[in-house]
Amino acid sequence: MNLKDYIRSIPDYPKKGILFRDITTLIKDEKAFEETINQIIDKSKKFKFKKIAAIESRGFVFASAVSYVLKKPFIMLRKKNKLPAEVHSIDFELEYGTATIEVHKDSIEKDDSVLIIDDLIATGGTAEAAAKLIEISEGNVNAFIFVIDLYDLGGTDNLERNGYKVESLMKFPGH
Repeated sequence: MNLKDYIRSIPDYPKKGILFRDITTLIKDEKAFEETINQIIDKSKKFKFKKIAAIESRGFVFASAVSYVLKKPFIMLRKKNKLPAEVHSIDFELEYGTATIEVHKDSIEKDDSVLIIDDLIATGGTAEAAAKLIEISEGNVNAFIFVIDLYDLGGTDNLERNGYKVESLMKFPGH
């Protein structure tokens, strides 16, 4: 099954000049979604990790299913003020501005190895912030797995330059 066939490309969204890669067409097809989860699980076998984290919100779709199948704890990395207990926070730059993500302080224990799953990597700012958030929590990022890599936007290269292992299921140009 070619998963690329299930990704819809929408020009000029969310702003002119952006070619948006839409995963809703992938997840609404039960066979394509199942294949996506199976491929993420296959790629995860290269790594040793104790917990799975995902970045809000589309990363939750994939990571929660993988967490369930692998019987690993699932950690939500959420936007600011969405978690009710004490949190670690990190601010970061986006393609279109700034943002903050947070994690509960009790989600990650010292030296926990964490696999981070997300739907897409573009410039890598959000992914790098997620890694720093895990590290602030005294955990270790074992690897990243992305469904889509917008390879020409440099996010994967940036993460790898910083010593992180990165896998993706499919690659698209960013524009």
